[in-house]
Amino acid sequence: MTGSTPGARRLSPRAIWWAVLLVSLLPAVWIGLRTLGAFGGLGVNPVEKLLELSGTHAMIALLVALAVTPVRQWTGLAWIARLRRMLGLVAFAYVTAHALIWLGVDLFFDWELVFYDLTERPFVMVGFAAWVILLLLALTSTGAAQRRLRRKWIWLHRGVYVAGVLAVLHFLWLARADYAEVALYAAILTLLLGWRIGHRWHNRRRAHARRRASA
Repeated sequence: MTGSTPGARRLSPRAIWWAVLLVSLLPAVWIGLRTLGAFGGLGVNPVEKLLELSGTHAMIALLVALAVTPVRQWTGLAWIARLRRMLGLVAFAYVTAHALIWLGVDLFFDWELVFYDLTERPFVMVGFAAWVILLLLALTSTGAAQRRLRRKWIWLHRGVYVAGVLAVLHFLWLARADYAEVALYAAILTLLLGWRIGHRWHNRRRAHARRRASA
């Protein structure tokens, strides 16, 4: 007998893709169950709690999406890149759900109140700006859009980090006294952005060194 099981197979990238998608949807199921009264419900202020839960998981989903490229570069596993579009759309869905809860559940689609929030409350302004950026990225996430925009597509989709910064500002201006959560988000975002900048700078140095060596 050999040390390995003949029937054992490694999970395919497609199976991992579906597994990651299902796991990424679990917070939405959990929030939905709490809204229906399970797991203690939403407490004495259900609207505020619903906004808090949806906002927290929207931020986490955005950071997970931003982590795809650095993790691929750290591990050298090329198939991880296949998760990038899906996780980006999941993050957009969570942010959109958070925005709709604010718009419909909190403000009851009162457009006068919506206009007031968008013009007088900085945390709403930056949160809305982050959603607009993510909307543009979601609309141009297809292969056809990438081919049509070419190099402009790359620059456009780097705007996801701008959305990340705006999302952190949204949390910062919402925080009343405990800044531990927003500090954690800011630290993770800084790490991911720092890695991207450092990796790009390192690649440029290597390319420059190769050109000098071949000259």
